[in-house]
Amino acid sequence: MIRHKFQSTLAIIALAAGVAAFAPSQWHFGRVHAAPAPAALDTPSTTQKDQVDLNVTVYNSNVALVRDVRQLTLPSGDFSLKFEDVAASINPATVHFRSLTEPAHLSVIEQNYEYDLLDPGKLLLKYVGKEVTLVHRESENNSTKWVETKALLLADNGGPVWKIGDEIVTGMPAESYRFPDLPENLYSQPTLLWMLENTGPKSQRVEASYLTNNMNWNADYVLTVSRDDKAADLDGWVTLSNNSGTGYKNAKLQLVAGELHRVQTGDANMEAVGGVVARKAAAATQFAQENFSEYHLYSLERRTSIADKESKQISLLNATAIPVEKFLLVEGQPYYYRSSQGIGNPVPQTVKVNYRFKNDEKSGLGMPLPAGNFRVYQSDSKGGIQLVGEDHIGHTPKDEKVAIYVGDALDVVCERKETDFRKISDRVYEFEYEIALRNHKTSDVNVEVREPIGGDWEVLKSNYKWTKLDSSTVAFEIPVTKDGESTLNYRVRVKW
Repeated sequence: MIRHKFQSTLAIIALAAGVAAFAPSQWHFGRVHAAPAPAALDTPSTTQKDQVDLNVTVYNSNVALVRDVRQLTLPSGDFSLKFEDVAASINPATVHFRSLTEPAHLSVIEQNYEYDLLDPGKLLLKYVGKEVTLVHRESENNSTKWVETKALLLADNGGPVWKIGDEIVTGMPAESYRFPDLPENLYSQPTLLWMLENTGPKSQRVEASYLTNNMNWNADYVLTVSRDDKAADLDGWVTLSNNSGTGYKNAKLQLVAGELHRVQTGDANMEAVGGVVARKAAAATQFAQENFSEYHLYSLERRTSIADKESKQISLLNATAIPVEKFLLVEGQPYYYRSSQGIGNPVPQTVKVNYRFKNDEKSGLGMPLPAGNFRVYQSDSKGGIQLVGEDHIGHTPKDEKVAIYVGDALDVVCERKETDFRKISDRVYEFEYEIALRNHKTSDVNVEVREPIGGDWEVLKSNYKWTKLDSSTVAFEIPVTKDGESTLNYRVRVKW
C-alpha cells in the first residue's frame, strides 16, 4: 500500500492572543500547581541541547533565516516529534524539515506550529468541566492552616463558577489551584510538531529551517575628522537586534545588505515584543564580504551567540587617515522660477555643512558600505572629541562617493534677493538674483550654490563661473574670505 503523504501548515496568530486574561479578583491570585504529563502524552522532543550546527542569516528588513541542525535518535515507523527552542516570531508557512543523512528514509506526514502557550488563565480555561483542588488558608486560635477543597469548575467567564458538593459557588477565595495534569494542547514555549515516518536508521542528523521576524541589523559608522578637515578615521559597526523570542547559541552569523522584496501577510505574530539590552563586542572582528545575487553578503569569521531581547555590536570595518572634504552648500527651490518672489527684503538661506569622501581602496576603504547612520566627531582645541552631526546613508558600493550632511553653519550667512523679474511672453520669463554670503569665521571658505531651474533655461549673465550639473540645476562656487563678504549676481531666462 502506498501511503499518501501531505504537508500542511497552520496560519500564524499573535502569541498569547485570543484568550481573555482572568479577572483580577481575590480567588484568581495565587500559585498554580500541575502534576507531570501522563505517559500517553510523552511525545519525543528535541531541544537546543541536540544542536550540532546553527546558521542565522539576518536581513536588514526585520527578517532572518534560521537553519537549525540537530543530531537525533528517532524511532521507526510513524511517530510525532516536538521540535522546541524555536523563535516565537516564526512564520510557519516557511518551515522546512529534512534529514541530512537519510533524506530518502525520513518523511514528513504533517507539521503543526503550536503557539497556545501555558499561562494561569489558559490553564484554568482548559479545566472547565473538570475537577480542581482549591487551596486556601483559615485562621483559628491564632494559628493558620491550609485547607484543600475539591471543586468542579463549571465555567470561567469573567470569573470561575464552581460546584462544591451540591452547591454552585462564585467568588470562592483561593491562594492557589492544584491541577492533576497538564493539558496536551498547552505548551510552555512555541513548538514545531511533526508527524514523521522513519524507514531508516535511528540515528540521524536533521535540519529545520524557517524564517522569523523581529530580527534586524543595521550599520553604524563613526567618522572622526581631524582639526583641519582634511582627513578622518572611520569605524563601522554592525548593530544586531534580536526580538524573535529565542536565543541563538554558537551560531554562524551572516548578514545580507540590500532591499529584499517580500510578500506582506499582515500576520499579527510578526510584531516586535520586549525591550533591548545593549551589549557591545569587546574586540573588532572583520566580516568577509561577497557578492550574493544582487545583494552583498557579510559573513562573520567566527561563531557568536545572540540572546533573545539583545542588541549587540560587532566590528565591521576600520580605516584611518581617509581623505575627506568639507563643503558648504546653499540650495535654492524650484518655485523661485515660477513667479516673482519677495517683498523687498532679502530672504535668509540655510548654509548646510557637509563632508564627503570616496569609498575606494586608495582611501583605505573599497568595501561596499551597508545602509546605516553616520555620526561625525571632531577634535576640539583641548584635545577632546565632540559630536558635530549625524546623517543616514543608503547602500553605497565601492568606488562611489559618500556625502554626509552634519548640520547648518553658524558663522556663514546667506541672503537671497530677487532683483528683477520680467515677463517676456506668456511662456518666457527672466529672473535676476543677488545672493550675498558673509563669512564670520577666522578662515576662508568656499560655498557651493545650487539653483534648481525648471523648464527650458539659460544663464544670461553671472559674475561667477557657473556649471550645469544636470538638466535642471546650475551650480556656482563662491569663495568667501575670513570676515569677508561675496555676492553672486546672475540672470536667467526660463521658457515654460
